[in-house]
Amino acid sequence: MLQTAVELADREGLEAVSMRKLAVELAAGAMSLYHYFPSKDTLLAAMVDIVFAEIEAPVTGLDWKTSLRRRAISTRAALRRHPWALDIMESSTQPGMASLRLHNAVLACLREAGFSVTDAVHAYSVQDAYIYGCALQAKNLLFSTSEEAAQIGALMIEQFQSLADELPYSYEVVGGHVAKGGYDPTTEFEFGLDLILAGLEQLVRRDG
Repeated sequence: MLQTAVELADREGLEAVSMRKLAVELAAGAMSLYHYFPSKDTLLAAMVDIVFAEIEAPVTGLDWKTSLRRRAISTRAALRRHPWALDIMESSTQPGMASLRLHNAVLACLREAGFSVTDAVHAYSVQDAYIYGCALQAKNLLFSTSEEAAQIGALMIEQFQSLADELPYSYEVVGGHVAKGGYDPTTEFEFGLDLILAGLEQLVRRDG
């Protein structure tokens, strides 16, 4: 049932998920679903917990930067599979166990790496702001690969060629970089992620 709800959201978006629509997908009575989920909110909370369960949690015994990097990349991948989850990822007042375990694992990784409680909170916040911010941007972008970006860049060059003198640096980036396949969303995400982790390394050294 939950997997069907997730697949429905993946296919048609979160707004398509309703007890009535899910009942049709399951060939069941809508009222029978309320036995398992008293409200749509409880259903959505359970659905988003499935997404949390797909994310690779940091583990002890591994370099903390490597663990957090894997967690970030895994989160991005999960949100690309389930873009609807971005809207409700951190909004539940009754998070499921997968969410709770993941959050605890991230905090454990930071604390055991030597971050103070305050700086662990700072470190967690800046990572999630970056990960979710990038996911939101990706949700609205017209491309997801360097090849697709190059195609759009080529179109932009044709449309805005007359502005080359007025906007030389923008034209340079679009024409000399994006349109030639130089912009890759994954590469850009990991570049920013590594900058954040490098900054956090300086922070933990100060705490240490």
